[in-house]
Amino acid sequence: MKNMSKTTRREFIGKAGIVTAGVSLGVTALNAASYNRIIGANDKIRMGFIGVGNRGSQLLKLFMDQPDQEVASLCDIYDPYLQRDRSKVDQRYLSVMPGQIPKMGEKFPVKPVLYKDYRKLLQDKNIDAVCIATPDHWHALQTIDAIKAGKDVYVEKPLTNTLVEGRKMVEAQGKSDRIVAVGLNRRGNVVFQKLASEIPQGKIGKVSVARAARVSNMAPDGIGKLKAEQPPRDLDWDMWLGPRAYRPYQYNIAPYMFRWWSEYSSQMGNWGVHYMDAIRWLMGERAPVAITAHGGKFIIDHDADIPDTMQVTFEFASKKIISFAIYEATSGDLFPYGELELRGTKGNVYANEQGYRIIPATKGQFQKWDKLIAEEEFKNPTTLLDDGSAPDSTSGLIRNFLDCVKSRKQPYCTLEEGHRSTSFAHLANIAVATQQKLLWDADKERFTNSDVANSMLQYEYRSPWKL
Repeated sequence: MKNMSKTTRREFIGKAGIVTAGVSLGVTALNAASYNRIIGANDKIRMGFIGVGNRGSQLLKLFMDQPDQEVASLCDIYDPYLQRDRSKVDQRYLSVMPGQIPKMGEKFPVKPVLYKDYRKLLQDKNIDAVCIATPDHWHALQTIDAIKAGKDVYVEKPLTNTLVEGRKMVEAQGKSDRIVAVGLNRRGNVVFQKLASEIPQGKIGKVSVARAARVSNMAPDGIGKLKAEQPPRDLDWDMWLGPRAYRPYQYNIAPYMFRWWSEYSSQMGNWGVHYMDAIRWLMGERAPVAITAHGGKFIIDHDADIPDTMQVTFEFASKKIISFAIYEATSGDLFPYGELELRGTKGNVYANEQGYRIIPATKGQFQKWDKLIAEEEFKNPTTLLDDGSAPDSTSGLIRNFLDCVKSRKQPYCTLEEGHRSTSFAHLANIAVATQQKLLWDADKERFTNSDVANSMLQYEYRSPWKL
């Protein structure tokens, strides 16, 4: 009994599923992950949700679709989000960004405990795991604190606001036995999973170049120009800022529009990380050796301080190249199909979450061959949602995370993988800021040719917050 008292509730959940499956069916008849999908097979995983705004509410719904979890607690610094009452949301938010304000009004089987301070939620011994969907500059502190509190973690992308934060998170996990999954949703998508198993085997020949872009025409005035004002009375602005330097509130910073402010996020982080993760996964690359970038705030007249026009090139020791662009003052598709392109010696592949198409290469100068591979099209076998997105992407990650909480296996996107993919965003932003070709040591995670660039890898946290 003495040893049993030291067994955590989470360990009991995982062991109960494995033991019961082994006794009932034989250990080889059904793996733990499959068994734990059966409703009532064991206790539910009690989830705490830190940040339940736009993305947090999307994740909350997807977790609620899973029968073996329970929404045990919610945490947010904006009271209408915490209370799940859209009628109390500031009318200026609703008029400017109605699509980014969650509908809320969920029906919880068990009323969740509400917290305004995430640290109080982490003290709750009944919480098995947390889902973190706060602004990017909060992810590192909250993930590390959750790990130290003994919680498993599902953390939304982009993983971090700085490169150093990511390594600190990986180090914290390395000192624990916690499961941490990163919400880079293409990892849970059947299209990209298929390509990730086939591209490295030579499906389109030797890949030399990959491309992607974020295109969104926000001209002429983007997020607008506003002056500092008092925040809504039910928004804790000081807590929202957290480790970042204090500044007066503006309505075009929070909620959601922080994506266009470099202190809190970037579009390279918001969108670029998705594409960089998928591409480097398909190409089998860890990190670049050199980064060059061009761009800036060239066209849009607004308060944002990130580029509206940007081109970045990542070079690898393998001699491969990734090109990524941000075009927020133009529109139109970049490719004949899909959201990214891999160019190989035998053909090109164009892919998104709905499917992929392979276009065979045509012979160049001095070559006598015809087609080296056949045309191919693959469609996601799941029924697409009304907006055209694939339901298996984020849902697949969430299902995998819950399975890993029970089995203690590593998730589709580990903390190390999420950190490496998010690093591409930081490297690109620093290259644009320095306007020089930067050489990168991926093992030491330092630039070898720029002290200025190295100074941008981390910032000093505002007291009392410490990394």
